[in-house]
Amino acid sequence: MIIFGTKGYLHQLAILTLVCGRCGNPSAHTLKKRVTKFTLFFIPLFAFSTTYMTQCTFCGDEQRVTKEQADQLLAQSTGQAGGGAAHHHTAQQNPYQR
Repeated sequence: MIIFGTKGYLHQLAILTLVCGRCGNPSAHTLKKRVTKFTLFFIPLFAFSTTYMTQCTFCGDEQRVTKEQADQLLAQSTGQAGGGAAHHHTAQQNPYQR
């Protein structure tokens, strides 16, 4: 008998201050990465799905973001995007493209 399935892993990458696309409040947003792995006999073998999302801590709304957007937000949060005031201002803008 072969036992197989999937298991999900949720990683919090950063906490950012953004303007929420739903409630419009400038609030903290958590940047998360969800990885789903194929398991064989309860051993995770390889990832077959990876998604990125932000969640507003004010209203709880979750928005999916692309890997490129997640990388850009992560770079801004760690100061690798130049660290200037202009880059800090872009982190305040709405990344949701609604």
